[in-house]
Amino acid sequence: MSAALVALNERTFASLRKHRNFRLFFTGQVISVSGTWMQNVALAWFVYDLTRSPLAVGILTFCRFAPQTLFVLFAGVLADRVDNRRLVITTQAASMAVSVALAALAFSGGAQVWQVYVLALLAGMAQVFDSPGRHALVYQMVGRAELPNAIALNTSVFNASRVVGPGIAGLLIASVGVGACFAVNALSFTAVLTALLLMNTRELQPVERADRRPTLLGEVREGLSFARGDQRVRVVLLLVLVVGTLGVNNGVILPVLASELHAGPEVFGLLSATFGAGALLGALATASLGRASWKVLLIGTTGFGAAMLLVAPQSTVAACAAFLLLAGLCFTLWSANSNSLLQLTAPDHLRGRVLSLYLFAFHGLAPVGGPLIGWLIQVGGTDLAFQLAGGSALAMAAIAARAAPASATPLR
Repeated sequence: MSAALVALNERTFASLRKHRNFRLFFTGQVISVSGTWMQNVALAWFVYDLTRSPLAVGILTFCRFAPQTLFVLFAGVLADRVDNRRLVITTQAASMAVSVALAALAFSGGAQVWQVYVLALLAGMAQVFDSPGRHALVYQMVGRAELPNAIALNTSVFNASRVVGPGIAGLLIASVGVGACFAVNALSFTAVLTALLLMNTRELQPVERADRRPTLLGEVREGLSFARGDQRVRVVLLLVLVVGTLGVNNGVILPVLASELHAGPEVFGLLSATFGAGALLGALATASLGRASWKVLLIGTTGFGAAMLLVAPQSTVAACAAFLLLAGLCFTLWSANSNSLLQLTAPDHLRGRVLSLYLFAFHGLAPVGGPLIGWLIQVGGTDLAFQLAGGSALAMAAIAARAAPASATPLR
């Protein structure tokens, strides 16, 4: 039994044990991403407190993710052209500057909702160029063999922060105000920036770059052509597009759910943290597998859809939290495996562009999905929004299972 536990531990944390650069990055992320989740929760509550409108929170989602829709494919081209470490240093510094501005606005006491929208749009601009470069940098830190493990561990940080960040944010909002959340997030960026500056660049995995670069639009078309021509990539992107747009809208749904439960920011933070706790469990389970699995992706998508449907009729905090925990666990199973499958399928010179397609699928239609979910909540309450989220996930799991049965072979 003890030998089995030791082997499980070695598999779960393999990329951390073997790669110093990834240990540095991982440590910086542990600190920084918690601040990011505090800011995400604070932004949603800030807008809802200013307007008392679910639609206004949906418009916030539009502002945060509109840059993904407009620029993410070009961000993927940039990630395939430039030094990804330097790119991420630049985008993280820009995100820090936006957080400082949000803190100043909140503490001023005279904030207007349009000002929050502008800063959310700027944060989205920094994020859209950060994401493909950051994901591609992880490949350079650990190489192909440990990539699924590293992605799962990064996802565990992201989702552990869903537990810590929203919980702290709820307490800070209730006791001090949203400005404190923005200020803490600004400070947290120093951790990841320090980690990036301390990396040994000689230890980064070299990647092949294209010898001949076509025009910017030509490089975008090259990435799109690869995605269309590969069945595995095509099916994963479709699944992520539908479930990401209609199923992953916690920033819109959960503030209103807390209000429907006759609760305040503390319960909003609790519900967000519960989803994050489940997602953390899913990430650790994925890391222990050490491989990308089509079967686990489908299990996760099916479980996510079922859990969201089960949340819909609940009327108590405890019941909502229980099913959100399950939804979070299954969310990570399908999201981490979809990321790994795409990266392992893509050749080096197209990895940034394939990642940009993944990010577009995940967030690119959020400017449509966020306001749509906000409108649905106004029409039929959060029940209708959860039903759409769950039903769309179950439908995509069924379509993916039938469309790509030959893609069930695990990748390493």
